[in-house]
Amino acid sequence: MQIAVLLYDGFTALDAIGPFDTLGRLRGAETVFVSERPGPVRTGNGALALVADKSLDEVTRPDIVIVPGGPASDAQMKNPVVLDWLRFVDATTTWTTSVCTGSTLLAAAGLLDGRRATSHWLYLDRLPLFGAEPTGERVVFDGKYVTAAGVSSGIDMGLALLGRIAGDEYAQTVQLMTEYDPQPPYDAGSPEKAPAEIVARLREFTPRAESR
Repeated sequence: MQIAVLLYDGFTALDAIGPFDTLGRLRGAETVFVSERPGPVRTGNGALALVADKSLDEVTRPDIVIVPGGPASDAQMKNPVVLDWLRFVDATTTWTTSVCTGSTLLAAAGLLDGRRATSHWLYLDRLPLFGAEPTGERVVFDGKYVTAAGVSSGIDMGLALLGRIAGDEYAQTVQLMTEYDPQPPYDAGSPEKAPAEIVARLREFTPRAESR
């Protein structure tokens, strides 16, 4: 089994690393980081880079695709090279997945038309522009498409999909190995729970969705 994690300039690190550190523990699986060109690919703040092992042209039949989101996802929604690759590999994937605004790339590629999907709460309004049905759920399965909400939910998505593939006990073992036992110091992890002024401030600085 080959797991391909898409990288592009401006992606969010945890979007890629969360699923990598859960799904990547699947026995016998090869995880490959892939981008338009091999080499270092920098995150949205430019402070961190992950290395793409292969170019898109070199990865043509992955079993699982993971598409992270990030500040540059809007630009990638208009990148024909990335969108064409997603359409091409999706024809043979067993699972096509995304984290955060990565779902907007899948939607822009036409892969979520008529399907339920999630994204970061600030960007859920992007999904209907491409025919997807937005939901505020943390992890959404619709056929072979698995979308996760914002950033940290990629860990949940990885564990949930690991359970589907290798069984609940295996997924629980990985959860214990990674000591994924969330006990956040604040209960402000969703717009329903966070203080209203913080929610309003974030909405104010988030560009509104534009019709295609």
